[in-house]
Formats: sequence, C-alpha cells, structure tokens
Amino acid sequence: MFPSRSDLTIQFAHSAYQFEAQLAPREAGIAAYTTWTPEDTAARIAEADVVVATGFWRNEFLDKAERLKFIQVCGAGYDQFDTDAISARGIRMANGRGVNTNAVAEHTMSLILGLSRQIHLCRDAQHKKLWRGMNPDLTTREEELTGKTMLIIGAGQIGARVATLGKAFGMRVEGMRRHPGDADPAFDAAHAMSEKLARIAEADLVVLCCPLTPETAGLIDAAALSAMKPSAYLINVARGGCVIEADLVSALNTGEIAAAGIDVTDPEPLPESSALWDMENVLLTPHTAGETRRYEDNVLDIMLENIQRLERGEDTLLNQIV
Repeated sequence: MFPSRSDLTIQFAHSAYQFEAQLAPREAGIAAYTTWTPEDTAARIAEADVVVATGFWRNEFLDKAERLKFIQVCGAGYDQFDTDAISARGIRMANGRGVNTNAVAEHTMSLILGLSRQIHLCRDAQHKKLWRGMNPDLTTREEELTGKTMLIIGAGQIGARVATLGKAFGMRVEGMRRHPGDADPAFDAAHAMSEKLARIAEADLVVLCCPLTPETAGLIDAAALSAMKPSAYLINVARGGCVIEADLVSALNTGEIAAAGIDVTDPEPLPESSALWDMENVLLTPHTAGETRRYEDNVLDIMLENIQRLERGEDTLLNQIV
C-alpha cells in the first residue's frame, strides 16, 4: 500500500533545483528533504518513500532504498535507470516529459532570432562601444524569417511547439520522425528519417529536437552538412552526440553552412580547446534551453498528480515508465 501523506517522505536529489523550497508554499502535507550530491543521496535514500532525481541516480541505490515506492524523474531522459530492477522491486516510476517543452521551444526560437538578427555580434560590439553604420553588403546583413523553410528533426512534443512558433513567423515548417504519420498537425509536412538528405537540402533552418538514440547518433555529419544550403543555419537543442563536431566546425569554416546555434555539445562541458568557442558564426549556450523559473513547479505538478494517483490505487501514472 502507498503510505498516507502523514507518513510519506520525499527525497529531492539534485545539485541545483530548488524543489523543496518550491513545494513548501503548496502545503501538500508531505515531509521532504534535499540531497545535493550523489554521496548524500546514497546516504539518505533509506529514509525516502519518493525520490525525485535524474543525474544523481545510481542503480545501486536500490539496495539501500528500503522504503522507496515511487521515483519521479525530473527530466524526460531516464537511460540511467534500470527499469527492470525497479519494476522487480515493485517501485513505480514516471518521467518529466513535457516539463520543458515551452522552455526549449522558446530557446530554439531565441537561437534562430539571435543568429538571423545578429544579436550576438551586436552584443560583442556593445562591449567594445562600437556603433555599426548601415551595411552595404547584402551577403552579411541581417535576415528575415518570413518565407523560409524550417526542417525540425524530432517532430515530437518539443518539435511541435517549435513548429507552432515558427509558423507564427511566417515560415514553412516540415517535420521528420521515425513515424511521420504521428506528426502534429502544426507541421506543413512530415517525412521519414530516410529522407534526411533530400529534405535538408531544401531547408533554410535545420533544427534538432530528437532524442539521442543509435539512429540519431552522428545524424549531422559531413554528408548532411554538405547537403545543406550555404545560407542555412543548424540549430541543436537535442543532444551533442547528434552532431559530429569536427564536421560542423569544418562546414562553418568553409562556408558550407552559414551559422549554428548550439545548446548541447559532446562532451559537456565543452572543452576549452573546442573551436566552437571562438567562431563568430556560432551562438553557443551551455545546455540551458530547458531551464526557466518555472522548471521546479512543472516537475512538482507531475509529481503531485502521480502521488494522488498512487494514493487512489490507480494503475496508470502521468508519464508512466514503470
């Protein structure tokens, strides 16, 4: 049986997120504590009925988690969790799919707008107190998005939101996913992954919103970059491993593509030796697309809904994994 609220204890395990502080004003009647390191998480997990975690998770914690009934993953990815072992112990688990849909989609558009309006170059000039005059060079002026074609690889929840925002700017938006028939109506067209090179060649913006899988690892390589228009932008808010960095650097240096907006790299943090740091045609953010002031509350909304379902003895959880 799932414990009553008066007996329930939640362990929030994360290095930065303020879940405990954000839960307190909700007066949910649930005891909670925070562990800020994997070591502290391991030391105290025996106290928890519910664990909210992601990167801190270690499967060996299960041997110490005597009271654990439910794991709420505070992100969408859960590759590090041994779902078979969790299920065998009768522990339920759900992920945080959807918590950062708006955040990542808006960040995607900010990278696109930043590159097209050259905001990063203006900021650099601001620091130097340089006022640029009118630009007579048509090849280096700012761009307009209206009328352009955006190809979104990974036409899921985040991709669909990016599509909606892109259409608001007057762009044609195409999606690409394993099963194109499942694509959201926000897309003007949807294609199978096998059409990658043909569709990339027609796109002005190629946006990666896909998960990192064996199919998407190295998805953007020298062949894909060579197929892109010289005026095209690559935007990556997926995972760093979806792009071959050396091929991207080469394409940016030789003018095979015009620019890149990158939120994720492989490895992370990006090594100081990477050429991406100093490239004028790159807008780089440190894997912050999903972070907003709403993140903790979005996770707590899912967690509390799932606790209510467990209290009622329901079989189905929101974003259920196990």
